[in-house]
Amino acid sequence: MAFADLPARLALGLELVQNELLLFSAFWFVIGAFDEAVVDGVWLFLRLTGRAGEARLSREEECAPLSAPLAVFIAAWREAEVIGHTVRHALGAWAQRDVRLYVGCYANDPATISAIAAASAGDPRLRIVIHDSIGPTTKADCLNRVYRAMAADEERERFRFKGVVIHDSEDMVHPAELVAIGRGLERADFVQLPVLPVPQPRSPWIAGHYTDEFAEAHGKTLVVRDALRAAIPAAGVGCGFSRARLADLARERSGDGPFAAECLTEDYELGVLFSRGGRAARFLRLRDADGALVATRAYFPASLETAVRQKTRWVHGIALQGWERLGWTRRPLELWMTLRDRRGPLMALVLAVAYLWLCLSGLLLVAQAFGLSRPVPASPLLPTVLTLCLASVLWRMAVRFAFTTREYGLAEGVRSLLRIFVGNVIAIMAGRRALVAYARTLRGAAPVWDKTEHREHPAAAALVPA
Repeated sequence: MAFADLPARLALGLELVQNELLLFSAFWFVIGAFDEAVVDGVWLFLRLTGRAGEARLSREEECAPLSAPLAVFIAAWREAEVIGHTVRHALGAWAQRDVRLYVGCYANDPATISAIAAASAGDPRLRIVIHDSIGPTTKADCLNRVYRAMAADEERERFRFKGVVIHDSEDMVHPAELVAIGRGLERADFVQLPVLPVPQPRSPWIAGHYTDEFAEAHGKTLVVRDALRAAIPAAGVGCGFSRARLADLARERSGDGPFAAECLTEDYELGVLFSRGGRAARFLRLRDADGALVATRAYFPASLETAVRQKTRWVHGIALQGWERLGWTRRPLELWMTLRDRRGPLMALVLAVAYLWLCLSGLLLVAQAFGLSRPVPASPLLPTVLTLCLASVLWRMAVRFAFTTREYGLAEGVRSLLRIFVGNVIAIMAGRRALVAYARTLRGAAPVWDKTEHREHPAAAALVPA
């Protein structure tokens, strides 16, 4: 082979690779486009028929007494910078007396304990639960310790809570949340309220991409799942569980507690388990008297590293551990939703391939400009497939813009279009890390709970639901 022919042969090889990458990514993009189109179609049908409407609570209903007492669980480890704001805001926002806030923490984390005690201001509705073990363990293990403390209170005081609400250390609750969950638990064993990430001006792109994803997922996808009576995954915040069903699950798990200590996404798993076996589960979208969404508001990770770490845990726990721990179902509807939940690793691979194809296409355009290569003949079906892909991308952008604009306004809606690329990069990085972490567990390593660090709280910035 002559040295002069090397650039041309190299370009030819790259063109062949480019075509293979294109076919692979285009095939899965079309499958994904069809999947999303079905969900969009169901949501539009629900919207047009009035079944996707949002009930509005009156001002009297927002602070009405609870029909039965509720317990609220929070697991905290090294959360001194935010837990005080969460406790203070929750106790101030909730006017009801039939609620008890249990915060689990560790003896070797005195700063968090002090912050909780200072924020409570002697409110009798607060219980600080010190874990028996030196921290950290896992969130699920800490929640199990809180569960046992609640059960001990029930036995000692001879009463029983109606339900248990789960929150994180950095959450800002809505005043009407307990009323909404309490009413929901009268008709279901599991209730999930929306999550609404709070925009952070210092991180409009990394933290901002969470606003887009949750606006669409909790404004459309979970609405569809609720209407179809499919399993509702718990978000781990703003979700309520029947006390009786939690007791059943705790007994099934040898009485230590209902939360799976070895699972990285115990909240998701719990929601799926409660949705199975005929147990009713509901996703509720309500508005208060001022029109604000009854939802949990919180700051989400603002740096690339923390966002990737958080999403790695989600992909590892939901897609990979979920496959292993929960298995599959033969019900077509549930199988469809399970596939959607576990598509994270495949989506990361497809996105990575698509971006690699874009890079190769740029290199080959340069090569063709210098006469080093000629385009390889493509399949006659390829233009049709590419047209479908382009139409799908444009439609997805329009949907993302619409749902983000509805919750956050026009400016954030415009930014959401640019943040699609940011979300894709994070998904690729998280998918790779999750596969590596899961491979370690297959070789015998214990799953590692990669906890998200929290430094700021929306309540500290005097933000109110809007």
